[in-house]
Amino acid sequence: MDESANKSLKQRLLGSNAFRSFLVFSAFRAVYGTGILVVTYLLATSEDAPLWVSVAFLLTSMAISRVIFRAIKRKWPGLFS
Repeated sequence: MDESANKSLKQRLLGSNAFRSFLVFSAFRAVYGTGILVVTYLLATSEDAPLWVSVAFLLTSMAISRVIFRAIKRKWPGLFS
């Protein structure tokens, strides 16, 4: 009998590089996204900041998140192989 047939679904998922990458990516997006939403809300409800500041912040945060995630991938390459 094949050894992989004896493993549970949980063991096979946690052993999968693609699944671990998905978990790390999801955790990063959840934490980063929450922070971005809070800052955007504060900018959008501010009396002093015009609407375009919120839009510019969101566009900038998209580019910055790519840079941060690329740095995470370089620091822990084993998670994403």
